[in-house]
Amino acid sequence: MPRIDGRAPDQMRPVKFTRHCNKYAEGSCLIEVGDTRVICTASIEERVPLFLRNTGSGWISAEYGMLPRACSTRNPRDTRDRSSGRTSEIQRLVGRALRAAVDLKAIGERTIWLDCDVIQADGGTRTASVTGAYVALMDALTHLRKNGQITRLAMYEPMAAVSVGIIGGVPMLDLNYAEDSQAAVDMNVVMTASGKLIEIQGTAEHMPFTRSEMNALLSLAEKGTQELIARLKEMFPEPV
Repeated sequence: MPRIDGRAPDQMRPVKFTRHCNKYAEGSCLIEVGDTRVICTASIEERVPLFLRNTGSGWISAEYGMLPRACSTRNPRDTRDRSSGRTSEIQRLVGRALRAAVDLKAIGERTIWLDCDVIQADGGTRTASVTGAYVALMDALTHLRKNGQITRLAMYEPMAAVSVGIIGGVPMLDLNYAEDSQAAVDMNVVMTASGKLIEIQGTAEHMPFTRSEMNALLSLAEKGTQELIARLKEMFPEPV
């Protein structure tokens, strides 16, 4: 079936990375995936949560938010006293994904905060946040290394995230909002350069799906993440 924007089922939307978009943060990136735009910043804090004190290990934590008019209608602004379950779920995903990709011992007893703020949403905001946060984190780690605070970048290997889904019986890569809203299956996948899985979030929205359909979605996700990772390697060509 033809897609709304004319793409092939296995085709990503155009992706653009703008690094150092925030002059104050140690790492920052504006990621644009089609019409989805997310500003990701990485901020270094010279302390860790209580449970990690005197362990020699660092920590990575994430917060996610969507501006009130990032969508076609205004959404209430998230605050510490009023945060949606979706917001909490996504920021936990971003934090888990990046912690899985980093040697926390190598960054010392410090916390790196990853803030992902959606300024325009058209599907795939959580996967764009994961990939954009990776870029911001890499620049923050580079900052630490240049200052002699760490000896290596501490990243195990590059990683990225994409969305996939089944629409009209056809597995598709990188869903925009119109596609996501009618998908029979919606899945988000975080994967490393070597093809290892960090996280899979998959849900049947209407009818259960088969193992073969899941395998097809994972193959699409691998194609998409590897395309993104190739871009990331161009930005960060040094061994991590």
